[in-house]
Amino acid sequence: MSTNQYDVIVLGAGASGLMLAYMAAQRGRKVLVMEKANKVGKKILMSGGGKCNFTNLYVEPENFISHNPHFVISALTRYTNWDFIGLVCEHGIEYEERKHGQLFTLNGAKEILAMLLAECEKTGLVDIKTSCEVKNVSTLDDSNFQVSTSMGDFQSESVVVATGGLSIPTLGGSGIGYEIAKQFGHHIYPTRAGLVPFTFSDQFKEVTTRLSGNAVDATLSNDLNSFTEALLFTHRGLSGPSSLQLSNYWQVGERFNINFLPSLDLIDLLKAKKISQPKVLLRTLLTEYLPKSVVLELQTLVWAEFADIAIGNLSDEKLEHIAQRLHHFEVKPSGTEGYRTAEVTLGGVDTTEVSSKTMESKKQQGLYFIGEILDVSGHLGGFNFQWAWASAHAASHYV
Repeated sequence: MSTNQYDVIVLGAGASGLMLAYMAAQRGRKVLVMEKANKVGKKILMSGGGKCNFTNLYVEPENFISHNPHFVISALTRYTNWDFIGLVCEHGIEYEERKHGQLFTLNGAKEILAMLLAECEKTGLVDIKTSCEVKNVSTLDDSNFQVSTSMGDFQSESVVVATGGLSIPTLGGSGIGYEIAKQFGHHIYPTRAGLVPFTFSDQFKEVTTRLSGNAVDATLSNDLNSFTEALLFTHRGLSGPSSLQLSNYWQVGERFNINFLPSLDLIDLLKAKKISQPKVLLRTLLTEYLPKSVVLELQTLVWAEFADIAIGNLSDEKLEHIAQRLHHFEVKPSGTEGYRTAEVTLGGVDTTEVSSKTMESKKQQGLYFIGEILDVSGHLGGFNFQWAWASAHAASHYV
């Protein structure tokens, strides 16, 4: 083999690219991984606040969004969360379970990256080039590709597109993968930022700015889905897990509801308190369940005219109206923070044109797509990493 000739060229040294590289090399394949950024695995290192939420204990196809929802089943079944947990344990990486089955490293995301690089090195068959920008991918003949880069031309039998999406461009995200897919005749579903905070430009933005830094457990819902998790107020709008989750199911111009007290039946509580504590003010009562600053803002928005009226002097009808508003508080974001802070990219390569067994293009033999480039996005909680591991494993047997 010439120095520029490989069995497999992987575009992108993120989670899926590095996983595939070492697994393909274990089969004896000579692999070259090309990374545009100056370092590998940048997104791995910043994920989960630097602790890397590397998978989840409860992985189901329902945790993923795709125009072709059955596509994920094959890969997820063949490489499960337990397979990856086994690898983590083999490397002596300590981890902890947080709520909703999320698994995080105890000593930092660098351990997951080091593990993938160690596995690549162990094979002796993986070359990694950083600051290597792909200019063009072309076919030389039926069984060979040429990849032209800022470091010269390289040839291979297989090309794996593991370039990720458009999220967090400062970490190396770019649209090159979509361009390559289009070049070979693939349909691309329109992309947009996912798992991303909401922004506001109306009166509610002033409220979120004043409440910036406060968090409450709330249910955010629209016609498509609902999530009960922490809701964080920011200078720009709403963040926290519940906001990020719902952003995957929201389009510009739409409204959604916030239930500020999801674990309470507020109307029953208010009617009971009306009898047992008739002299109490509503805000005093609610500060048992919500931060005082949040209660005062909600008071201005929902029951300002009754702010200083004791609960015993409010009619059941008025109490029902207030309870209804706090359980179904409607907001209309102006947008999201976009790719700058998005954790994933929704949309991507149409999976009906890709084999769910091998991840190979149905339009070009030897061309594979894995990870976030595909029209597959996971919920928050380690699911996007699990898709990276599983899709890489699927393709690694065939490249």
